[in-house]
Order: sequence, then C-alpha cells, then structure tokens
Amino acid sequence: MGDSRRPLLCLDDVDLGHGDRVVLPGLRLTLRQGERVALLGPSGAGKSTLLGALRGRLGDTAAWCPQQHGLVPQLAVYHNVYMGRLAEHSALANLWNLVRPLARPWRQVAELCDALGLEGLMRRPVGQLSGGQRQRVAIARALYQQRALFLGDEPVASVDPHQALRLLALIDARHATSVIALHQRELALTHFDRVWGLRDGRLVIDASARDLTLADLDALYPDAGNPVASASPGDEAGGRP
Repeated sequence: MGDSRRPLLCLDDVDLGHGDRVVLPGLRLTLRQGERVALLGPSGAGKSTLLGALRGRLGDTAAWCPQQHGLVPQLAVYHNVYMGRLAEHSALANLWNLVRPLARPWRQVAELCDALGLEGLMRRPVGQLSGGQRQRVAIARALYQQRALFLGDEPVASVDPHQALRLLALIDARHATSVIALHQRELALTHFDRVWGLRDGRLVIDASARDLTLADLDALYPDAGNPVASASPGDEAGGRP
C-alpha cells in the first residue's frame, strides 16, 4: 500500500552537483510531509550536495543547520541564535538588538538554550565555547527559525548516543518533517521513519526504516568492518568541524 502523506518535494531524474560537476546523476526521490528521513552514506557520497539542493528548492519553508555551522566567533551565543530570524526584523531593530537585546527574542532564545544545555552561556562569545557547545548553538539557531521542515547536515555528529536522541527529540518537537544526515546507523533505524542511502553518487536505499537492517546500512560503507566507520567525518562539503 502506498504512502498517503502529501509530497512536499519530488525529484525525477534530476542531476545534482556543483557547477559543471555532477555529483548525483539521475536522482529520483520524494520527500513527504511528516517524514523523518535519515540520510546516510560514506564521505563524498553526496549527502551535503543533496541537502543543499533540498534547501534551494524548499526555500523559506526549511530551517537549515549546516555542517560548518556558520557562527560568528566574536558574537555572543544569543546573537548567533538570533541571526536565524534577522530577516523578520527591521535593520534598525537588529542594530538596537546588537546593543541591547530585545525582550521577546531574548526570552525565546533563552528557552532554546536551556533546552539544549546552554544555560548561562547566552552572553558568552561563541569562540570561547567547546566544539559540542558550538554545535548546539547551530541547532538552536536553526530551531529559532521556526520553520515547518528541518534540514541538518550532521547536527548530532559530535555527541554521544544519549545526547543525540535528546537533540533529535527537540528537533522533532518543533518540526513536522526533517531530513538529517548522520553516521549513526543504529540511530537511523530506531529514530527515523525513512532512510535515504547514498553510495558512489547513487541513491541505493530509499526505504522505510522498519524494512531495513543494520546489514543493509553497513553495505553503504566500503569499510563497514572498521569500527571507526560510524564516526567518520562528513562528505564532500569538507569534514566535521
């Protein structure tokens, strides 16, 4: 029986890449409303390319958490998170907020920071934070965008399984639909509805998570027998920060 959920995006025999370089030729897939999709594949398989294409096509309906974070080290945690909604305020309001934080955004960002274990760090420059803390600031900024859909390029790459589940639960609570690149194969099977698996520039898995096994996902990785494989760095966008 087919999936009755409304399609949000369909790609039918589309070539994706950078400039003249095609990374994912002839791609066919459908993203449906309410799906939680895990995007898996080895380094260089095209995960970041696919996420970038989804972001370009979905536009302002999607919150974006990039692998490289894009944070401003000199600015405080609060200001980095607030940047997620700069376009919603006037230039004057944004300038005033830089000097004296606006009350409502401050409360909203504080709630997110508390939920993400960043309490007490609102005024601290991001450059003074640990890598894991910066990763959570990037997630907070994406959540602060308050969009229906979440796109994440390895947002839980540097945390332990317990923390990963906690962060994914926060994402799920605020977004009906998500596509998240990750390397934790067990998590892909237990937390997500659907799995997209890339290898050698091809979508080789597009299936419900309940119909897959860990062996199916291991087949995506040429070094699946290596215990380091599940913690390998990111794909063609350039590795984990």
